[in-house]
Amino acid sequence: MTYPLILIPFILVTVVVTLLAARRPGRRERLVASLWTAAVLILLTAVFDNAMIAADLFTYPDEHISGIRIGLAPVEDFAYPVCIAFLLPSIAALLPERRAAS
Repeated sequence: MTYPLILIPFILVTVVVTLLAARRPGRRERLVASLWTAAVLILLTAVFDNAMIAADLFTYPDEHISGIRIGLAPVEDFAYPVCIAFLLPSIAALLPERRAAS
């Protein structure tokens, strides 16, 4: 199995949950925060994945990746932080509000 195939369920869940949460109040603020978070996580992933691969801490077999790389890191590595940046706030938006104890 290749890394792009492994990503499909994560991406699908992220898209579905994000679309469901788009119906909740605070959609614009949540999406802007997710975009900023994704940008920072992409930058951190680029720096640290490349450093770890350069240090030979791990490798990716060419037959399991798409072949598209950002530096030494396969582009697939960037999908996880982007999914998390959108998925976690969307899940939080879908959870019922907690009421303060009286």
